[in-house]
Amino acid sequence: MKSSATTKKLPSRITVEGLERAPHRAFLRALGLQERDFQKPFVGVASTDGRVTPCNALLGGFARAACAAVREAGGVAFDFASISVADSMSMNHGGMRYSLVSRELIADGVEAVVRGHAYDALVGFAGCDKTLPGMLMAKVRVNRPSVFVYGGAALPGQWKGRDVTVLDTYEAVGAVLAGDMKEQELLELERVCIPTLGSCPGQFTANTMAMVSETLGLALPGSATLPAVAPERDGVARQAGEAVMRLLTHGGPLPRDLVTKKSLENACAAVAATGGSTNAALHIPAIAHEAGIRFTLDDFARVAKRTPLIADMKPGGRFLAKDLHAVGGVYTVLKALLAHGALHGDCLTLQGTKLSTALAAHAQADGTVVRREPISKTGGLVVLKGNLAPQGALIKVAGLKSLVFEGPARVFDSEEECAEVVQRRSYQPGDVLVVRYEGPKGGPGMREMLGVTALIYGQGMGEKVALLTDGRFSGATRGMMIGYLSPEAAAGGTIALVRNGDRIRIDAARATLELKVSKAELAKRKPRPPERRVDGVLAKYAALVGPAHEGAVTGAPSTRRSRGR
Repeated sequence: MKSSATTKKLPSRITVEGLERAPHRAFLRALGLQERDFQKPFVGVASTDGRVTPCNALLGGFARAACAAVREAGGVAFDFASISVADSMSMNHGGMRYSLVSRELIADGVEAVVRGHAYDALVGFAGCDKTLPGMLMAKVRVNRPSVFVYGGAALPGQWKGRDVTVLDTYEAVGAVLAGDMKEQELLELERVCIPTLGSCPGQFTANTMAMVSETLGLALPGSATLPAVAPERDGVARQAGEAVMRLLTHGGPLPRDLVTKKSLENACAAVAATGGSTNAALHIPAIAHEAGIRFTLDDFARVAKRTPLIADMKPGGRFLAKDLHAVGGVYTVLKALLAHGALHGDCLTLQGTKLSTALAAHAQADGTVVRREPISKTGGLVVLKGNLAPQGALIKVAGLKSLVFEGPARVFDSEEECAEVVQRRSYQPGDVLVVRYEGPKGGPGMREMLGVTALIYGQGMGEKVALLTDGRFSGATRGMMIGYLSPEAAAGGTIALVRNGDRIRIDAARATLELKVSKAELAKRKPRPPERRVDGVLAKYAALVGPAHEGAVTGAPSTRRSRGR
């Protein structure tokens, strides 16, 4: 390679140059490297490949396609796999405590391999809720020439003449418990709702974070919304291999050139404009943290407030990732946001051009999936603040009929306690179900509660009751559901002092969340945390994890060196 990649010494040279590196070269020869390969750049190709979930099951093949492209472009590819804890299989039981933890394990593991083996560049593949942000965090942390590739969404199933996803099945469980659906219908739905490999096809967490990756410039344009089983997927993987070699040749742009305060605001705008997953409010600050940028729930709230909701996406709307892809994908949303004055057009793309330049020739909003006139003036996500959440809580308002709710608290100290009551339908319209000690430290692990929220919605109670928690929600959650409340109960948050019968007022129009109890009364109350024995990785996580409004990260912020390696 005649380029800056050869004139500036590559990190990998420390493993292959010199007499004392003979053992290192011997190990590499055992992998099949030839003499000429020791002069080439070394590229790590990481994936969360595995047969533990449909989201990641195709990634190994995509990684191999990228490896072939790296070799053809003059590099040496080293592929390796990271872990994956799928929300799908850990839902509704203690295993969910490991889901958010896995984001940190992925970021740490990929960093360890890339830096430990001194790779010069990185291609990363991921396919589900925590694998995407984990891989993106690793790329920004190591700050070497990098390309991210999302594995893609599954196609929807067909049932009774309409598109269905796994969310329909979650909610159907509630409908069966409510007597509104027969068990045989639930079985039919279960059998058809996920007909292909890939991630959940709505604007849930995986597709939301794929949109974030493309908006930040860490992924190739057009890659986020392409279905997992589309024939073009192998071609995208090969393009990633070719692209990372170009980045090596030109010396960038590097991840920290792409992840800036402005591009992070663009990512928040893309999420808000599409009614995306509330989990993005955890993951975007975590990615910022790796770039040495302080970015909190307050920043997310500021951007969401000024961003119009323009894409009619499930779960709050009508359309899926495949539908957005058919009208131009992420860039169609970004172009519409630019026209509305809600996007920074001077941010860099992976190709090194300005975003506004890349959008100039792209398709306009189609008027149906991506509206020409906003569905609402502000985005589909609202950060609430008040005496119950001084550092913020988050609600998805896309699709809500009413933005105000007030009722008596019904308090639970774990998800299981609440789920049991919901399954029995032992709650009343107007109740505010409060689930606490499920935050990052208190869980530990900040469990996602789609199982409970979907039951409520399936029972026809999605906006007749509210659910408030210091835990988190799935991107598929809808209804009057408020999560990510900070400070959490285990960190001394007011939620720990709530008692049954206390009045709680939620006003998403005014972005407020108030516990109608006097300061004097609260001062008399003492929290009574549940006894919960934890060990292993959960104990380590609880000792290290920070608050939800700062991304629930476990490490010190990276030093901001945009061009450093």
